[in-house]
Amino acid sequence: MKILRSFLDRQAHHFEKGGRLEKWFPLWEAADTFFYTPPSVARGSSHVRDAIDLKRMMMLVVIAALPCVFMAMYNTGLQANLAIDPAQAATLEGWRHAVIRLLGSGYAPSSLISNVVHGSLYFLPLYAVTMIVGLTWEVLFAVVRKIEVNEGFFVTGLLFPLILPPETPLWQAALGISFGVVIAKELFGGTGMNFVNPALAARAFLFFAYPAEISGDKVWTAVPADKAVDGFSGATPLAEIRVLDRPFSGDDFSWFNAFIGLEPGSMGETSALACLIGAVILIVTRVGSWRTMAAVTLGTIGMAVLLNAIGSHSNAWFGVPFWWHMVLGGWAFGTVFMATDPVTSPFADAGKWVYGIIMGALIVLIRVFNPAYPESVMLVILFMNVMAPMIDHYFMRANVRRRTARVARHG
Repeated sequence: MKILRSFLDRQAHHFEKGGRLEKWFPLWEAADTFFYTPPSVARGSSHVRDAIDLKRMMMLVVIAALPCVFMAMYNTGLQANLAIDPAQAATLEGWRHAVIRLLGSGYAPSSLISNVVHGSLYFLPLYAVTMIVGLTWEVLFAVVRKIEVNEGFFVTGLLFPLILPPETPLWQAALGISFGVVIAKELFGGTGMNFVNPALAARAFLFFAYPAEISGDKVWTAVPADKAVDGFSGATPLAEIRVLDRPFSGDDFSWFNAFIGLEPGSMGETSALACLIGAVILIVTRVGSWRTMAAVTLGTIGMAVLLNAIGSHSNAWFGVPFWWHMVLGGWAFGTVFMATDPVTSPFADAGKWVYGIIMGALIVLIRVFNPAYPESVMLVILFMNVMAPMIDHYFMRANVRRRTARVARHG
């Protein structure tokens, strides 16, 4: 980094007005601010309203997501190792298995190293492609607009691979993040101007564009079907509850495994424990809104209790209690890292309660009444992102009316 800074300083005299290298100044400025914190802090941004600057804010979110990153690698490797037939392990082909043989880490589900190494060979390539492609778009838009490269993509670039199945093709990840950055963010002006979460928009794009590769029962475990143990399905608990022909019982699954994150699913979404650790970090540092998290929780509890009371003999989802909803699918990850996005959620404190309660209730409603699509978190958050400006609008109007009435009473 010191070498880069020294080089930039030596080139500074070339960028005087009218110089022949002036056209390249935005690129050098972008590189400088990408690696170094600017001397000023963001006080008047559209979504940061205190003295903490955007770089530090985004880095705190990245730190909070690190437990999910670890679980993404560990659980992805664990599910693959559990599914692999030991008799077929020596016949597995591909560069990942060549690396595993080279390192000698093996396929033992009981080995932490084996699981992490195997899982990292799926997560890290997706993360690398996401960062390279996404940052390329960010730099291009920064150069064209002659502005600094924004650090907000560090969060988007980390969250996006965490909400993908492990075997997502790399070209699809590149296409998805391009849609998220260009269409959902830069088209509206960049960070602070987007009205939907870019990572979720990228995931939704892949879901609708390539449903066969991004959904179903076979995409959640990274192992060829012909190399798996007999009877292996790879279905997530959400999908297994959908096909139950009897009322839901907690004995059908392990709540502890679901809480820890030892179930198939999107790589970084399975562990409610990792998300809980992240929630504590975000709340203590005041980066994430505890009101939004609490509101989503209340909405989930209220709707789940109501539907539990109604009951159903033909739909097992009616009997799923709220503490199960909170550890299944992307509920915890969405609540902690997506719903609290300061750009796409309401600014008014009271609006955060309305926003979160409706979100939690809708997640449960869709899971129960549309069991063909039990993983409702992604689309519900995107829907509520669109509703957030309207929620803020009505709360601001209510505040104006109250202040007008107060001034009128006191002359």
